[in-house]
Amino acid sequence: MADERNVHPDRLRDYVIGVCTSLGSDPAEAGLVADQLVDANLAGHDSHGVGMVPFYVDAVKAGRLFCNRHATVASDRGAVMVIDGNRAFGQVAGFEATTMAIERAASTGVALVGLRDSFHIGRIGHWGEQCARAGMVSIHFVNVAGHAPSVAPHGGADGRFVTNPVCIAIPSRGDTPAALLDMATSVVAMGKVRVSRNKGEQVRQGALLDQDGKATTDPEVMFDDTTGALVAFGEHKGSGLAMMCEILGAALLGGQTIAPHHERDGAALNSMLSFVIDPDALGGRDTLINEAEAFLQYVQASRPRDGFDEVLLPGEPEQRSRAARAAGVPVDGATLAELRVAGMTAGLAEADLAALLD
Repeated sequence: MADERNVHPDRLRDYVIGVCTSLGSDPAEAGLVADQLVDANLAGHDSHGVGMVPFYVDAVKAGRLFCNRHATVASDRGAVMVIDGNRAFGQVAGFEATTMAIERAASTGVALVGLRDSFHIGRIGHWGEQCARAGMVSIHFVNVAGHAPSVAPHGGADGRFVTNPVCIAIPSRGDTPAALLDMATSVVAMGKVRVSRNKGEQVRQGALLDQDGKATTDPEVMFDDTTGALVAFGEHKGSGLAMMCEILGAALLGGQTIAPHHERDGAALNSMLSFVIDPDALGGRDTLINEAEAFLQYVQASRPRDGFDEVLLPGEPEQRSRAARAAGVPVDGATLAELRVAGMTAGLAEADLAALLD
């Protein structure tokens, strides 16, 4: 695409740190936000990368997102904890809640931890990776509230929930998970529709409905008050899983669901129910890793069918993307323009933005 360029990850990180610092974030907070957003770009998930910065800037300015807030424990019953996100940066609340869950699982064998009403916690695989690096298995169910629904239920023509992701992470002997399943319950994430729009591309067939409930590939139906909807993946299966994310990920914790009696102020409030499991409390970490590796190697040895070159494991595309993007992340022209405006709104000087983004 015209004006698309590769930007070194270090420059993107410096950009995010600069924006957050200008908004009022302390260095630790700015670093956590930058690390997660840039890592999402490196992993190939531009929908959850630095393109989120304009949304964050607008949310801080509007009083929907608050700098330098932290997660607080609302309830602690040993292996079961509920943590309030307090509309903090999700990169902070998510990190703090996941750290607590890992520490508790190390002592109790398993931790069931609910984080409720945090601002956008970003790519959920980031938290699965944090657990896997600590040698833990983790399962995460997430909902999204605070704004209009964007995903139609199976058989429905308009939005009734959001992209409610699910993540499962299995540790390995190294820092990279043996397997990482991280998926929206819609055919595509909303952020990927934004990326397609900015690139001037159509969205894949079967992913979108227009305002009349008819299939479309035009990303514009999700913007400018055009009430289109994303489609849940796998017909009734993805739709049902998204509903369970709403109930388990939020209602069970005392968090907000997207039911219309809650305010929709344009925020992106996430609640997340996490199961963090110490394998040594069950069959043992070494046994888990040995069996998982043997099984995954067996699966990957399957003969590719027509139209496929190979069988990929969950998490493998992200690993390859990190290697391919280590020297530069492709950023389209429309997103670069949005990042400049967001930087100036936050208070960065034009010369500083030019040094980071040009």
